Amino acid sequence: MRPFILGVLGCSLVLSVQAMYSASDDVIELTPSNFNREVIQSDSLWLVEFYAPWCGHCQNLAPDWKKAATALKGIVKVGAVDADQHKSLGGQYGVRGFPTIKIFGANKNKPEEYQGGRSSQAIVDGAMNALRSLVKDRLSGKAGGSSYSKQQGGGSSSSGSKKDVVELTDDNFDKMVLESDDVWLVEFFAPWCGHCKNLEPEWAAAASAVKEQTKGRVRLGAVDATVHQVLASRYGIRGFPTIKIFRKGEEPEDYQGGRSRGDIIERAMDLFSDNAPPPELLEILSEDVLKKTCEDSQLCIIAVLPHILDTGASGRNSYLEVMIKMADKYKKKMWGWLWTEAGAQMELEASLGIGGFGYPAMAAINTRKMKFALLRGSFSETGIHEFLRELSVGRGSTATLGGGVMPKIHVVEPWDGKDGQLPVEEDYDLSDIDLDDDFEKDEL
Repeated sequence: MRPFILGVLGCSLVLSVQAMYSASDDVIELTPSNFNREVIQSDSLWLVEFYAPWCGHCQNLAPDWKKAATALKGIVKVGAVDADQHKSLGGQYGVRGFPTIKIFGANKNKPEEYQGGRSSQAIVDGAMNALRSLVKDRLSGKAGGSSYSKQQGGGSSSSGSKKDVVELTDDNFDKMVLESDDVWLVEFFAPWCGHCKNLEPEWAAAASAVKEQTKGRVRLGAVDATVHQVLASRYGIRGFPTIKIFRKGEEPEDYQGGRSRGDIIERAMDLFSDNAPPPELLEILSEDVLKKTCEDSQLCIIAVLPHILDTGASGRNSYLEVMIKMADKYKKKMWGWLWTEAGAQMELEASLGIGGFGYPAMAAINTRKMKFALLRGSFSETGIHEFLRELSVGRGSTATLGGGVMPKIHVVEPWDGKDGQLPVEEDYDLSDIDLDDDFEKDEL
């Protein structure tokens, strides 16, 4: 049995996948599969919390959020999205931190940011103010039913996003899609098809969100298969709508996901992650490098590599290559990846209990909890994969970072990529010293 499995501490680096809210609460758990149905198509006012299970502020908010949901039951809908698990849904609404609370009122496509307090009373007050505002707008004729219904009727919100769906034809398909480095989701439709009409606003909304979130690296297109029959025949289209995924140099694959905008966005973001470059592996040159990388990530993977005089450039590069491969393998986790040379950051080594031996070493740090775990297996693809796999499912033994605070980080020069050189010792000219005389004096 490996040592790191022994004596598992109660608090793991990564929480097991557990919802913060249960079916017994009045908080409605929202996902990409039900968000469109529950929120966007609803005429109700919604307060939606976007949270992460590991977020301390979210854990503190949960009791008040539940209490507010119970108080508002039947009046205002209160929901919650695990935005750590459903990143596409959080990204769609510009969620950058946790918890983020949004009010989905008259225009469901443009929710408002909740700016009130976090107590149950403050949340209820904020909800009632938003509800009064919504009712007042409806009385004055400013707001109708759900904005989703207006989209289906050809309202401005739908036409505003349609521009992000690329119209593909027999003439432009090869150049636009097959010769592109981007990933494409292509809908083959028929104008008379009812399911296609239902999909249209979802496809348009997803196209806008995906374009923004992937900086145009994943694109959504549409082919009228009744007009462009060469394409429909080439890809064996038999029913409508049919959605296919195109990646450069690969055979197209059928899209098997749901038809809501949330489902489409989630699949598109997965495709984006698959094709995205691995996270950058950075040398710890200053406190800023460590702070920015670790604070922006749930976990920070740090390697302490042997001194350059012990490995030379080729040995160090082989260790860095292993890390780059593992960063690529785990890129969907969006962890930070750092390295330093043995002896360069002694306080960091001491806080991790590495301290002067056993290089190369590796630690995974959760800076929010000030917890870390050490790699006990080999510093190899197999050993690191096993270590990270245990952590990603909430297993493995952890300890508190020395002193409960991040250690002092020294500013150091970056490695120049070359072999190390021993320091040059000064030559001393001893020709003018009469050693015999000195020995005689010592004997006297």
